[in-house]
Amino acid sequence: MTIDLTQFHDAFYEESFEAIGQMEEALLRLDAGTPDLELINTIFRVAHSIKGGAATFGFGQITSFTHTLETLLDELRGQRMKVTAALSDLLLRSVDVLRDMLRAQQGKQPLDVQRVADLQFDLELTVVQKGAGPAAAVVPPPAPAAAIAVTGPGVAAAEAARGTLYQISFRPFLHLLARGNDPLRMFRELRELGDLQVTADVSALPAFEEFDPENCYLSWLLRLRTEAPRQSIVEVFDWAEGDCVLEVTALEFEPGAGAAAGASAAPVAAIAPVTGGGAPERVPLAAQSEEAEIRPAKAAEAAKPGDAAKSSDASSIRVSIEKIDDLMNSVGELVITQSMLGQFGAQLDGGLGERLRTGLAQLERNVRELQESVMRVRMVPISFVFSRFPRMVRDLSQRLGKQVELKMTGGETELDKTVLEKIGDPLVHLVRNSVDHGIESQEQRLASGKDARGTVHLHAYHRGSSITVEVSDDGGGLKRERILAKARERGLVDADQQLSDEAVDNLIFVAGFSTQDQATDISGRGVGMDVVRRNVDELGGSIEVHSESGKGTRFIITLPLTLAIVDGQTVAVGDESYIVPLTAIVESLQMRTAAVNHVVGHGEVLSFRGEYLPVVRLERVFEARSERLREPADGLIMVVEGDGKRVGLCVDELLGQQQVVVKTLEANYGHVHGIAGATILGDGSVALILDIAGLTRSVSECLAA
Repeated sequence: MTIDLTQFHDAFYEESFEAIGQMEEALLRLDAGTPDLELINTIFRVAHSIKGGAATFGFGQITSFTHTLETLLDELRGQRMKVTAALSDLLLRSVDVLRDMLRAQQGKQPLDVQRVADLQFDLELTVVQKGAGPAAAVVPPPAPAAAIAVTGPGVAAAEAARGTLYQISFRPFLHLLARGNDPLRMFRELRELGDLQVTADVSALPAFEEFDPENCYLSWLLRLRTEAPRQSIVEVFDWAEGDCVLEVTALEFEPGAGAAAGASAAPVAAIAPVTGGGAPERVPLAAQSEEAEIRPAKAAEAAKPGDAAKSSDASSIRVSIEKIDDLMNSVGELVITQSMLGQFGAQLDGGLGERLRTGLAQLERNVRELQESVMRVRMVPISFVFSRFPRMVRDLSQRLGKQVELKMTGGETELDKTVLEKIGDPLVHLVRNSVDHGIESQEQRLASGKDARGTVHLHAYHRGSSITVEVSDDGGGLKRERILAKARERGLVDADQQLSDEAVDNLIFVAGFSTQDQATDISGRGVGMDVVRRNVDELGGSIEVHSESGKGTRFIITLPLTLAIVDGQTVAVGDESYIVPLTAIVESLQMRTAAVNHVVGHGEVLSFRGEYLPVVRLERVFEARSERLREPADGLIMVVEGDGKRVGLCVDELLGQQQVVVKTLEANYGHVHGIAGATILGDGSVALILDIAGLTRSVSECLAA
């Protein structure tokens, strides 16, 4: 039976992109001169896994490139090459190219073949120049039927007598090499586990005229004495599964291990071809759980320290976000239905009505628990977004000739995947702004008594039912005089108009505004900060900026944890109902006429706890009919806060608090200023959800004008 490998493509791409992210993160943590060998092993394993998967699916270009990359990494792993800044740059470029190759293959798009070839040549040249020659002699070519001892580095004779002696029968199929496997590298890995003897069987070698260099005609019998567990031996041959017959047999045990020295044992692991004739098809790691014939003894091995992550994979599954969205929509409809039943139950009297209300209360608790469970499934750590910034800051600081350290805290903070996907771009602009505009040059920092290395700090944390992300730097702060001068030059501010520091700081969010005289490929076009505010607004969030001259700037983004469901206060304005998010409400109060004053040219203001707040009449903003609201004293004032500012909303009546399912207007109608979405109430009517940040900003702009 032939396995259709295309069914595993999606799993391969998903795992590969995730692994490349891990590779890039490890490369950024490598120190020149004295690198962490575990990081190098992590990078090597990623390249090895991607190469094996690509070879399985017949992705020849990816296989060839990763094979060359793996060769260089093997030199680093064997400490035959040193990590330098130039080599790190080369490896990071390789990560970029490998990611682009995978994207091109996934999308069936053309690939920049010349770019790949040039970089692959650079990798090969680096290996040659750095002395890869001796590496080929680590395991000499085996002579026919001859035993070759390959002793691990620094292993004394006394040490050789310890541990368990294993016999390994390794019989590859002809296509082993074409699948991207390298027996020589496997033997090097075995040698690192202990003392190795290799015996090659060349009996299957054909006549010269029949020899195919892509086929593997050799097989090997190996003996390894090691203190490592059997699992470590089997893992060396992981990517040869299905491409060989492998038997690992314990010949004798370490004294005191429960068996007499020299006692024989049955094979403890075997990788055999799937029955059905011919060479078996190999599947990627993501699909191997269904191939029960492969490595049956591996699962029985006791988990050892460091393998916790691998064992935890068995208790998790990958689910597409579309399926979770469908589930969330179903829960949303259930919330609406539960609300309708609640209103119906409130109208019934007597014992039957009381029993119904008791049941509905239980249903409400169950629905909320179900909703919270689904929400937890949608939650992902913000570290998925943070992970892109170490590379970006490194490259950007090098281009600008600055020394910049990136600190990241709160990466474990979780938020809805939909919010996570949309917050990435605003954070990119803010971090670039901090490195480019915020951090001074080394000369300027030293002259002002600062450390030559600047710091950009990304920090995320929960605050109530929201998530806050801060981007701060210890640079020179916003240059308010220059910002104000540019704003007056562009006619954004009158020549004699005086602005507060906060108002000046917020000018950087004006579309097209920039203090740069000349645009570069990094900044100066005036589109970055405008995009930040617009994207944050679309998420129903807010952004604040605080700056102190000579000490730095801090941007504070506050976002809802989810865009799917919000807790809101239902208010009536005339014949219409609106939802005000509870997180935006400061206080609701009955109005007194004396507390409202008229400001010529700017409308009404409310005296509230020592400050004057603009009054917003919703019936005028949304043209809602309201016969009752003639004077402020006739209604209620709801003080709300958004975008760092407060206003007073005039409403007729407070109808109650409830959890509502957000339905987007853009998908079915279009964007409406001041409206964040809509929902269906328990009686079947539609209520609009107010965008408090948008309303407060509009009022502030009108007052400024």
